[in-house]
Order: sequence, then structure tokens, then C-alpha cells
Amino acid sequence: MDFYLEALDRDIKKENENPSVGVILCTNKEEKIVEYAMSRNLSPTMVSEYTLKLIDKKLLEDKLKQISEIVEENLKDSENN
Repeated sequence: MDFYLEALDRDIKKENENPSVGVILCTNKEEKIVEYAMSRNLSPTMVSEYTLKLIDKKLLEDKLKQISEIVEENLKDSENN
């Protein structure tokens, strides 16, 4: 993820934009994982400011679970048709 964040900030980010933050969403039947990745170039002050503004991990995990359930249900429905 660091590679992509560095490339994004170097090649695409505009001067007036803050450094990028990556969000990793992973799911399987047993667990839902949400992780944030930030550029290694961020100062501790910027990191602490970002963490105040990012969506709570628990909320994202709950939403990811809901989406997984909908996808799973749709897959079952399509298999039955």
C-alpha cells in the first residue's frame, strides 16, 4: 500500500491536497478487517489530525459485514435461478 500511496501523492495529488490515506477492506466468512495506511512522509501532527477525521474502524467493519451478507445472499439467489 505504501508504494501506491507514494505514487498517488507524487504523480496525481494536487499541491493544495493533503497526503493520501489508503483504506484496506478485507472479508471472509470468519472475519472482517479494516485497516488504514498513511504515507511514511506524514508528520506525527498530520497523522493525529487524520485519525480524528477518519471514519471509525468499527463502523466500517459493520458496513463491510452488511455488504458481504448482501453479496452472499445475491449469489445464493443467482445459483437457485
